[in-house]
Amino acid sequence: MIATQETQTYRNDADKLNVQEREKLLKPYLPQKPLKVIRKSKSQPIRMFLKTQLHLLVFTAMHMLFSLYIRFRQTFHIVMDRIFAVLYYHHRAPELIKQDIRGLERIPQHLSVILELKAEEQGLAGLEKLLDDVAEISAWCSGAGIPMLSVYERTGVLKDHIQRTHRVVCSKLHSYFGRHVPTLQIQAPHVPSFLNGDEFERSSSAAGHLSILLLSEGDGRATLVDLTKTLTEMSQRSKLSADDISLDLIDAEISESVMTEPDLLIVFGPYVKLQGYPPWQVRLTEIYHSQDSCGVGYQVFLRALYNFAKAQMKFGR
Repeated sequence: MIATQETQTYRNDADKLNVQEREKLLKPYLPQKPLKVIRKSKSQPIRMFLKTQLHLLVFTAMHMLFSLYIRFRQTFHIVMDRIFAVLYYHHRAPELIKQDIRGLERIPQHLSVILELKAEEQGLAGLEKLLDDVAEISAWCSGAGIPMLSVYERTGVLKDHIQRTHRVVCSKLHSYFGRHVPTLQIQAPHVPSFLNGDEFERSSSAAGHLSILLLSEGDGRATLVDLTKTLTEMSQRSKLSADDISLDLIDAEISESVMTEPDLLIVFGPYVKLQGYPPWQVRLTEIYHSQDSCGVGYQVFLRALYNFAKAQMKFGR
């Protein structure tokens, strides 16, 4: 009631009061002003300089320690590669390759590798080097008794030169096996296979058989997208029930259109970079790469086989 009377009095006498009187009248109802703590900023240039120099010293020390670790690791791997090159080298003799893997309990039946056509190697020289790498790995697989080899190259340049790849691989196999070379079949998804098309005489079946599958980026996620569209259209047209779509069906379709799951995948590079490799096929695949390795080498191939033989495959229920 008192507040109402004061409000009415203020409204009646508003014109008679000056500014100071109005402020004095409203002052009891205003909130109190917060206390301002005034801190005097003291400039400490020496302390800031020492702090900055300490941070720089710690950063430099960490950088130097990491650089020393990288140099030591690279040197260690180079020395180990030289030792392996002396102790284990094929000399283009399949007998020596078999001797190197004699103690392994198992070898992969399907080996897959990732090769890269680098930007600085574009052109005829880069293609020749890539074909030679494929031929070398094919000869190693034949000598080790691996019947299936899939080669992934992101751009798909190998798929455009299947006949040339077959000729180069056959020539390399002849340099390893002589006249008794294994039969060779090179194929790619959605491309006719190339079998026994070289200029050399056909070998006997006793020498074995090697199948090479060439893959590119289009055989990876794009295949999954196409399969999804196909299954969706079939379901919309009532040709396929939604209950019939399962992991087994997808696995069977992808295995038929692209390839089955490889047992071992070798990445010839310093770190694991799949570069668009078909994702469905690497669910249960053992992936191996060698640190500080920048190219295809027999030592990396041999260490991958030894690592695969010691790997434990644990499958969930």
